[in-house]
Amino acid sequence: MNQKNKLTLEEKKELAEKKNQKKLLQKLLAGAVLAVFIMLFSINIIPGFSSLSIKIRYIIIFILACPVQIWVGSQFYGGLVSVFRYRAADMNTLVAVGTLSAFIYSTAVTFFLDYFISIGIEPHVYFDTAAIIIVLILLGRFFEARSKSSASSAIKKLLKLRALKATVIRDGREEEIDIDDVVVGDMILVKPGEKIPVDGVIIEGGSAVNESMATGESIPVDKKPGDEVIGSTINLTGFLKFRATRVGKDTFLSQIIRLVEEAQTSKAPIQRLADKVASYFVPIVILIAVITFTVWFIWGPKPSITFALVNFVSVLIIACPCALGLATPTAILVGTGRGAENGILIKDASSLEIARRLDTIIFDKTGTITRGEPEVREIIVKKGSLINTSEQLLYIAASSELYSEHPLGKAIVKKAKDSGLKLKEPQEFISIAGKGIRAKVDDREILKGNLKLMMENKVPLGNLVEAAQKLSERGLTPVFVSVDNKPAGIIAFADALKNNAKDVVLRLKKLGLEVAMLTGDNRNTAYAVGEEAGIDRVISEVLPEQKAEEVKKLQREGKIVAMVGDGINDAPALAQSDIGIAIGTGTDVAMESSQITLIKGDLYGVLKAIILSRNTVRIIRQNLFWAFFYNIILIPVAAGVLYPFFGVLVSPIFAAAAMAFSSISVVSNSLRLRILSLK
Repeated sequence: MNQKNKLTLEEKKELAEKKNQKKLLQKLLAGAVLAVFIMLFSINIIPGFSSLSIKIRYIIIFILACPVQIWVGSQFYGGLVSVFRYRAADMNTLVAVGTLSAFIYSTAVTFFLDYFISIGIEPHVYFDTAAIIIVLILLGRFFEARSKSSASSAIKKLLKLRALKATVIRDGREEEIDIDDVVVGDMILVKPGEKIPVDGVIIEGGSAVNESMATGESIPVDKKPGDEVIGSTINLTGFLKFRATRVGKDTFLSQIIRLVEEAQTSKAPIQRLADKVASYFVPIVILIAVITFTVWFIWGPKPSITFALVNFVSVLIIACPCALGLATPTAILVGTGRGAENGILIKDASSLEIARRLDTIIFDKTGTITRGEPEVREIIVKKGSLINTSEQLLYIAASSELYSEHPLGKAIVKKAKDSGLKLKEPQEFISIAGKGIRAKVDDREILKGNLKLMMENKVPLGNLVEAAQKLSERGLTPVFVSVDNKPAGIIAFADALKNNAKDVVLRLKKLGLEVAMLTGDNRNTAYAVGEEAGIDRVISEVLPEQKAEEVKKLQREGKIVAMVGDGINDAPALAQSDIGIAIGTGTDVAMESSQITLIKGDLYGVLKAIILSRNTVRIIRQNLFWAFFYNIILIPVAAGVLYPFFGVLVSPIFAAAAMAFSSISVVSNSLRLRILSLK
């Protein structure tokens, strides 16, 4: 299947998801509006409504309740089908049984009002109870559907990164063709500033290439004949002629897309605690209700059918999953709201549940642990050279790079300006692809670049070579500077650690989490950053597809893993991990492949997200406990166990009141999340 067909399938899937969301939203809005009127009519506060007869009032409420029960709540009736067909019960079953019981009983009261009055039963309807339960639970389903639909957005954004055209050389002529028409073996020409269309090997030319899309590393890579190039990376400075080696579905970017798809679809859904308990709770409640009806019908006082029906409905209403239905959604709603206030966007409830159980956190290096941009870290002046001080060396180097677009050149200029140096425009400036630059400043010939550039120009570096080697071992990137073909010194660069990285790592360890760092950078740089941040486990020189495999290795060990990253190269690992945490200052693809996004790019958000998840799940468990505890205590009372001893029966009105109290307690407990500390 080619990429065009694949994109078409993704678009069809997106349309289906949008259609489902639209339908859910329509039901939700209609149900909410009707539920408000049902509730207002039920408590009889609408002017003029109380003057109507009770039967007319109930019929009006019944008419309003029918669309909510039949149309808005229709999706819950699959739970009843599951009970009869598969003997399995879940939250849908609870909602269907509870709301239908209240609705059917209320309908009976509405149309047989005189009969209920004649046998001494106070007529009361529970249409508002059924409607409110349906709307509240449907609200949770709508938010869940919205969060799931964003999964395919990561794939679409990756597809948009592809170059659309390629300039190939065929029969000695340059020809621009569609990217899908490129074949292995084609000779391709890429000009400065253009995207490299497919993967290949350089035949002619040299340039600095921005491979941050693939590796996440901020410093461009110098390329020369024989080096490999990656499709969709950006050619910065020189012309490149290369032979295509991988095209179509075999390119690096296509492999990334495949890995993201596999990771997203392979994840097993987390079964909610409420559903697990409901699978046992629902059959038990139904059985108790049936036994209650049977006992009262056979041995109850006259009229036995009435007592049997009232107690049957009381059991079902008091067991109605209002509190149970609110236990998880309200805590999630408050928890995700608290997260948003702290710059933490959480996609769904499952993410919060998993985050509580994390035992391993993996950080990407560039742009996550570090700032993602090079800065001058050290300046070494060669003794006896034409340059006497580090300020002079910085002035010469920065002036020569004053208008450079290269990240290292920009870093030198920034350092010089921050140091208060006044720079001069270079009299000459020549960029030497893959090696460095040649410039003239104050009538002095300046060379700045790598060891190869110095050797080609026969600059006698002496002990600077050994100094550069030591800098490299510490994870720094050394750049030589010569003046009038004589060695002047070295300027060393590094990607600076984020200010709060070390403290965040320390506090994560105190929470009992293992902290690791995963990067495509070289071993020396990676270990230097890891040591500075306090990270003991460092995995370096890892390609993006290998990053996802490293996550899988930890998962096979039984670990529950979170991946924290910001780049496109992190997308497969973010999708593969149990929880993907994207830095909001990174790419859209990383954010779409993750379950949690830190919109401020602040690493403290990782810490807060984990603490918030632990607090939220603890509140959910408390809510579920009290919801079920209330049922365990009151269901037997509703069934009439106290009647033989004390003459006590629970009317459906009291059952509804008890259910409301249970719901209030659950909501109040959930609101505590707003004040619990995230430190």
